[in-house]
Amino acid sequence: MRVAVIGSGFGGLGAAVRLRRAGITDFVVLERADSVGGTWRDNSYPGCACDVPSHLYSFSFAPNPYWPRSFSGQPDIRAYLEKVATVFGLRPHLRFNTEVLEARWESEQIRWRITTSAGQWTADAVVSAAGPLADPQIPDLPGLSTFPGKVFHSSRWDHDYDLTGKRVAVVGTGASAAQIIPSIQPKAGKLTVFQRTPAWVLPRRDREITQLEKWLHGRLPVTAKIRRGTLFALREIQVDAFVRRPGLLRLVQRLAERHIAQGIADPALRAKLTPDYRIGCKRILLSNTYYPALAAANTEVVSSGLRELHGSTLVAADGSEHEVDAIVFGTGFHVTDMPIGARVFGVNGTSLAEEWKDGMEALRGSTVHGFPNLFFVIGPNTGLGNSSMILMIESQLNYMIDALTTLHSVGAAAIQPTVRAQRQWNLELQHRMDRTVWTTGGCRSWYLDPSGRNTVLWPGSTTSFRRATRKVDLGEYELIMATAPTAARTVQEANA
Repeated sequence: MRVAVIGSGFGGLGAAVRLRRAGITDFVVLERADSVGGTWRDNSYPGCACDVPSHLYSFSFAPNPYWPRSFSGQPDIRAYLEKVATVFGLRPHLRFNTEVLEARWESEQIRWRITTSAGQWTADAVVSAAGPLADPQIPDLPGLSTFPGKVFHSSRWDHDYDLTGKRVAVVGTGASAAQIIPSIQPKAGKLTVFQRTPAWVLPRRDREITQLEKWLHGRLPVTAKIRRGTLFALREIQVDAFVRRPGLLRLVQRLAERHIAQGIADPALRAKLTPDYRIGCKRILLSNTYYPALAAANTEVVSSGLRELHGSTLVAADGSEHEVDAIVFGTGFHVTDMPIGARVFGVNGTSLAEEWKDGMEALRGSTVHGFPNLFFVIGPNTGLGNSSMILMIESQLNYMIDALTTLHSVGAAAIQPTVRAQRQWNLELQHRMDRTVWTTGGCRSWYLDPSGRNTVLWPGSTTSFRRATRKVDLGEYELIMATAPTAARTVQEANA
């Protein structure tokens, strides 16, 4: 194949659409599951929904005028991705139940050899769209393996297990937990929530989209474009407060404090749920039902993480003990140590995980020195704290397509960033990160790697990222030229 795409979520399907539009049809999409959808396939827990408005959380080239709600639920987003796969003719390229076990660069042949659970492939280029929210992270707790009840992660929900009347523990209070807790609290006999750090929560301005709105968006597509453009502009305006002037977030924090006061009458519980860091430092949650669920009579909030288990007894870090029948882990994903890194091996046989042992980094979030023709979709420092990831995905797809077409036009076989360009990009990026609320806000978040560096988020607007990835600058790259059927050398080597 000319291109192998790993993953069939938003990133993988978007890459497939853009490849076809660029006239590249010799590609395959490798998917370890049995259907498309990525995060929106895996996360099917009760209450699962997006916290970005529907008309902004969709591809610009595939608008959906018929979103049912202003913030869509998981079933609707997954259905949208299934439709994209069908409408854009992607299904012949999809290979389900095909997990990538290893991708290894073969310098002599100037290609990638990809070993999967369903056989081997070779490809000139690889697009890694495995995503940062693909592999669940469950803490290694003493006694967990011998817990006699039911255990599952939020992204691996067991729909056959009935929580009605059960004593249920939810570990974590992040975005998934904030949706799960209100959904299961009414049916649980007892709900115990283990909270290491409280989150700031704002009201969720969600509503059903009227039939008139759908009709207008369907008959007059320009109205949907105006709606999307307005949502986009509102979020671009917010960026400055997150990345340059965190003090501007004080007003937002007061709104969040009022939201707590309205939802929690008990002063002691309100104190437990009030963060001691600046809003925005950790991901801001949106919910109208989270606080009422935590204040319910059958809910207990433990202001501590889970330390260990003794049989069916859960012991918190504060020493308190809690008997439960089931545990739901809302403990996030391997974001700063993406598991795909241990399966990708570059020029020197070094794994990407080893290359990133001191922290992830890439040039423009997309390419890595030593790994020619490897392109990331949602790579290092391309995440967002306030807007739609689809905007970032489309920017990276522009960059990937420009790289592939540039290779063809200059007659090169492969491309990789120079050490200098990659280093300079990341030094400047981390310098900009020093001013952001994620660094100065006084919290420890999943945005930070073990060394305290933010290798997840983009410290700027989506517009600035679009500019940075509009075209490939060959001055930042080494071109690998095919000089013989079994030999290759870089432009630098040829000129030496």
